[in-house]
Amino acid sequence: MDRRQLLKRLEEAWEALKESYAGLSDAELLEPGVAGAWSVRDVIAHVTWWEEEALTHLPLILAGGRPPRYSVTYGGIDAFNAKMTAQKKDLSLAEVMDQRDEVHRRLIAFIESAPGDQVSGETRFRRRLRLDTYGHYAKHARAIRNWREQSGRSSPRLRANRPGAASPRAPGR
Repeated sequence: MDRRQLLKRLEEAWEALKESYAGLSDAELLEPGVAGAWSVRDVIAHVTWWEEEALTHLPLILAGGRPPRYSVTYGGIDAFNAKMTAQKKDLSLAEVMDQRDEVHRRLIAFIESAPGDQVSGETRFRRRLRLDTYGHYAKHARAIRNWREQSGRSSPRLRANRPGAASPRAPGR
């Protein structure tokens, strides 16, 4: 996979995540229970702090270093997530969305400038990128879609994708 293919994979997963919460009202974005006690807003903040983690640790990986283990530094990934949830809890929805956009732009710019031999093939760089970004987005997009289905908040596109429903036209076609 070359840089162009990697960026395409990342962007498709990013758009699928955004589509999972498209059309929800601000009140719905703030409603708890999407992923445990988290709201969609909390999930977006969570995805953003993992993109920030990628931006922190990918340069270290490129330099030949190893990021610290979450088990040693925080007592595990769950403890890190709890710490970050507490840090981000008072951010407004608008602040979370602004951070989402700003951090994602920085991530894309970083990937565009990363050495070609690190973005293609199975490297430590690619593994960390996958875990913190496009592999991670898919997990949370599924959780949001499931919550929408269970709570009756399906978007027209999601309803159209149910078995037996007419297939929606792809955007732009």
